[in-house]
Amino acid sequence: MTAERIDAKIAGLGDWRGDMLARLRALIHAADPDVEETVKWQKPSNPAGVPVWEHAGILCTGETYKDKVKLTFAKGAALADPAKLFNSSLDGNVRRAIDLFEGDAVDETAFKALVRAAVEANLAKPARPKKA
Repeated sequence: MTAERIDAKIAGLGDWRGDMLARLRALIHAADPDVEETVKWQKPSNPAGVPVWEHAGILCTGETYKDKVKLTFAKGAALADPAKLFNSSLDGNVRRAIDLFEGDAVDETAFKALVRAAVEANLAKPARPKKA
């Protein structure tokens, strides 16, 4: 059911942002075939919620704004980013994000490596128990 909700969000965008989010989603799945999709943070101003990709914890979220698609990596500050994909949220101690604008190219190899690094970071630390 979650996959259908993300499909609906992508289709509902109806422009380059939907295409970009769909492309990034495919790259995430290519990098980690065991990734799980969820949708979180639904609220009246965003009834579709935010797509979230998880493997032993949150890897990244995919948010859309009027002018960009933002992929925020939950533990991005701890990840090596030799291709310098992170271009947003650089001041925080934990998260890092990639802002993509219309017409931006995606370095698919570097992006998939970043996703795999996020998986490894999550697997390296014991998972926190889920709240009841």
